[in-house]
Amino acid sequence: MRGVNRVTLVGNLGKDPDMQFLEGNIGVAKFTLATTESFKDRSGKLISHTEWHNIVLWRGLAELAQKYLHRGSLVYIKGKLKTRSWEDKDGNKKFATEIVGDNLIMLDKRSDGSTGVGGIDMPIESEDEDNSAENGRERLPF
Repeated sequence: MRGVNRVTLVGNLGKDPDMQFLEGNIGVAKFTLATTESFKDRSGKLISHTEWHNIVLWRGLAELAQKYLHRGSLVYIKGKLKTRSWEDKDGNKKFATEIVGDNLIMLDKRSDGSTGVGGIDMPIESEDEDNSAENGRERLPF
């Protein structure tokens, strides 16, 4: 049986996206995302618990994040978990688990009352081999 590695999050950015460009002018944006769950305990008191997630976006999604997202922005992100490891300067092995996003929807209301880029509340997906027009499957907004 094949496994499934999918993550869906709705939350607020903890900081402005940090944009970097790698060799070949490939953009990568990194930021933290807060998701908060609330529930009532036995006494009826409202309890909130916030989880922080490390988000990584590549190429076109990274550039959109840099242009439109800021600390506090409400977003829907779909992606997959990826764990990377490295050794620090003292030789200790370090690990980081990140969500590599491949779908992003901006959920903030704009000043004109609409949502999303250009007033269109449409998913923005990364341009990888599964989504390219070169494979004969052009992405259409309907």
